[in-house]
Amino acid sequence: MTFKPRIALVIGSTRPTRFADKPAQWMLKQAQARDDLEVEVVDLRDHPLPFFAEKASNLWMPSQDPEAIRWQQTIGRFDGYIFVVAEYNRSITGALKNALDQAYVEWNRKPFTAIGYGGLGAARAIEHLRLIGVELQMVPTRSAVHIGGGDFMAVAPMGGNKPIEDIEANLLPSAKAALDDLVWWAKAAKAAKAAET
Repeated sequence: MTFKPRIALVIGSTRPTRFADKPAQWMLKQAQARDDLEVEVVDLRDHPLPFFAEKASNLWMPSQDPEAIRWQQTIGRFDGYIFVVAEYNRSITGALKNALDQAYVEWNRKPFTAIGYGGLGAARAIEHLRLIGVELQMVPTRSAVHIGGGDFMAVAPMGGNKPIEDIEANLLPSAKAALDDLVWWAKAAKAAKAAET
């Protein structure tokens, strides 16, 4: 039987007026159209995490906060991740950074990609996310989806507020490359872990 990676599509913004749902649903559709992965939405709104206040990362000792433990159990079920990334002041949202900090061992040796949006397609935020991922011993993929510039203004609520399908011809090649990379690395990581046991 061929291994089919379980992927979490993590919505990284919790603002009431967030734009994240539009790209998240579009990316979910792209992932569900494939037969080489299973995808599930994980919304940070459903995980009311406190600011990180543990004595140490769960790399060193178990977490105490029940919400942190529930979060760790949720993300631990997956073989890889697609992060939906808003760019706030050249970085990721505070909610996403806090969620990343609330776990450690669950992220280890698992790949991730991203779909980002903003004036520059969240390029700086995704680059920052990749650096954080390296520290968490994750595998950041090269490919990601960037909704920026005129495309962003066409679909953003304060712009044209058009459906993403109106610009998807510009996004489909990068979405395919991002998902191809994610599946490849998820399979490679799974094989490497199996070889260790």
